[in-house]
Amino acid sequence: MRIALDAMGGDNGPTPNVKGAIAALQELPDIEVVLVGDVPLLEQHVAEERFSDKRLTFEQSDGFVEMHEKPAETLRSKPNSSIAVCWKMMAARSVDALVSAGNTGAVVASGLRTRLFLKGVKRPGIAVTLPTLKGRSILLDVGANPAARPEHLYQYGVMGMIYAKEILGIANPSIGLMNIGSEEGKGNELYRDTHTLLSKSRLQGRYVGNVEGRGLYQGQADVLICEGFVGNVVLKVSEGMADFLFKAITPAVVGALDQERDVAKRAFQQIGRQYQYSEQGGAPLLGIDGACVICHGSSDARAIQNAIKSSTKLMNRDINGQITTDLSEEMVAAEIG
Repeated sequence: MRIALDAMGGDNGPTPNVKGAIAALQELPDIEVVLVGDVPLLEQHVAEERFSDKRLTFEQSDGFVEMHEKPAETLRSKPNSSIAVCWKMMAARSVDALVSAGNTGAVVASGLRTRLFLKGVKRPGIAVTLPTLKGRSILLDVGANPAARPEHLYQYGVMGMIYAKEILGIANPSIGLMNIGSEEGKGNELYRDTHTLLSKSRLQGRYVGNVEGRGLYQGQADVLICEGFVGNVVLKVSEGMADFLFKAITPAVVGALDQERDVAKRAFQQIGRQYQYSEQGGAPLLGIDGACVICHGSSDARAIQNAIKSSTKLMNRDINGQITTDLSEEMVAAEIG
């Protein structure tokens, strides 16, 4: 499997990308990684790591999209930026997957420009895995499609169900619609129409109905779907709340008795690992003909390494093949194709 890595993307420049790529190559014998970016600079970083392996190659780009830049405008002014080159390589089938910790909007926008969608997919969506009181749940979409239609959310339910089954190991994933209330008729027109669609589709046996925000962490559904604007707000609030709680509770832990402190410390570490970007690696952009994993901008080398591993899982579990098959059948059954 050949993976293109946007080696210029992220808050910390090439260093964590290069280190993460090397770690992944050392762990996974059946992959190749292409570092995309300023080749002389990347070669220097690799030389500093004293790493030499023919499975690590380079591809030149012309600049990169910085985190503060507007995606659409920048992609027009930088058509050969590092992330754009990654997408062009995947469209040309010279790589099987791409990984980037760069500007998320640019990653998505560049992917949409290639129209590299799976057959039957109308809009790709970003899926994140979040811890709950019952295990883990998928939230989809968290930013790729802020102007969704009911059929898009329906497809997210299908794609999220497959992802939860194959990656999280949930045998029969349940699906919920993130909404402002659990009762019938709640939400705006998009959510009311989506609720009706899901209730009448072949997903109805898995669909648990509307789920309020509090239900996400209570584990009321294995897959929660929403449009990208809502999903991104939920994700960012969750990240901020987790950071606040850890910082607010830390003084109490420090002041506890030794035995209590050790128990609390282990509990915090266990919960923290579920939130850490380095452990999660990144979030897949589902619905793409290939594999795309989007990392947090502050990703360290371990996060990049795990993101590369995640991209191999997406391909090895044939997530895309299942999405194509299930969507074509579901779309006909739901009469929205």
